[in-house]
Amino acid sequence: MNDMSSGVNPTELLCTSVAGCKRHLANASAQVRAAVVAELASLLRRDQAAILSANALDLEAAAQSGLSASLTDRLMLNPARLQAMAADLERVAQLEDPIGLELERRALGPGMMLSRRRVPIGTLGVIYEARPNVTTDIAALAIKSGNALVLRGGRETAHSNRALLACVHAALDSQGLPTTLVQALPAEQRSEVGELLAQDRHIDLLIPRGGQALQDYCREHARMAVVYGGIGICHLYWAPSADLNRALPVVVNAKVQRPSVCNALDTLLIHADAAEKVLPALVAEMIPLGVRFVADERALPLLAEQFAAQVRAAEAGDFDREWLSLVLGLKVVDSLDQAIEHIALHSTDHSDGILTEDAEEAARFLNEVDSAAVYWNASTRFTDGSAFGLGAEVAVSTQRLHARGPMALEALTTYKWVVEGNYSVRKG
Repeated sequence: MNDMSSGVNPTELLCTSVAGCKRHLANASAQVRAAVVAELASLLRRDQAAILSANALDLEAAAQSGLSASLTDRLMLNPARLQAMAADLERVAQLEDPIGLELERRALGPGMMLSRRRVPIGTLGVIYEARPNVTTDIAALAIKSGNALVLRGGRETAHSNRALLACVHAALDSQGLPTTLVQALPAEQRSEVGELLAQDRHIDLLIPRGGQALQDYCREHARMAVVYGGIGICHLYWAPSADLNRALPVVVNAKVQRPSVCNALDTLLIHADAAEKVLPALVAEMIPLGVRFVADERALPLLAEQFAAQVRAAEAGDFDREWLSLVLGLKVVDSLDQAIEHIALHSTDHSDGILTEDAEEAARFLNEVDSAAVYWNASTRFTDGSAFGLGAEVAVSTQRLHARGPMALEALTTYKWVVEGNYSVRKG
């Protein structure tokens, strides 16, 4: 992507341009930033036909290239998904503005006050694959939180992303803000990603949203701070006291509602005292929904004779896989301790839960399982910015610094210390 004849690196030039415009957002009022996001939601509704036509071109190319079913599902837009995207943006527009919020204030000395104030991170860089909704979700959150934004989507979403970015630019223009605040790198060559990772002078925080290979590459090569996450090997543990009639729909929802996303269930751990009764009922319920099963050596004998065509023996590495499809791992354990140990070994610290009527047992699980989101009698599918009432999300972080779980407005801010003096000087 380098223009060797002129010596200009287009990636650096674009990043410089975006970073140079962030002061415009710093000076924009909360009302203006919220108005941009609200207008973006309106434009998604107004331009639905054009956006879906662009998406159809991407879907056609995906079919020709043999894109996986899970990535194709993430790529696909339809009227319902587009309306849901617009609704999420409307919620973002209505959220309390985080910028300028005073976190603390105290006297520092005679005639001096010290405060800590929430401010934007600066300029964000986001790399993502097969997720056109990311274009508007992150643009809305970035604008609302006062951050400039550089996007680099995948080639498989090129038409969709261009149509959505046009809506972002129109929304910025409607409030008199420069469209250069949100720009996208063309997804032409892999070298563009490497060039973006070198822009630490202009990009303050990098957020990769994609598979393990992309995240590993960013971890190895990025010169700026990086937030990792979005890879979920998610577990539910079925304890002996779990109510079969109420717990079964939770497992079904966690696996089936949208299997191609990171908060979908990958492994069900089931206590030995419940396995003989629950596993056949569970498998019989889920097979008509298209689910297939991978069972460990203790679960397999309980299922193999009746469900031989839909259940296979677990192989090495199966419990370390994010299935992203209608496949569910099954493992029998003897205790809560064994369940927690398995999660500690195989989880990606995304979303893990327990199904139990025992409050003391649930408390142990919630305290000891160190994932970004932990659940008691609920589906892992709730780990999502919209479901958590955050409006939308830029990613689900599985790190501990600086943000964890669904990242929304607050996670896109930092703070600065503000000292107000009276021509004060330090003595000693």
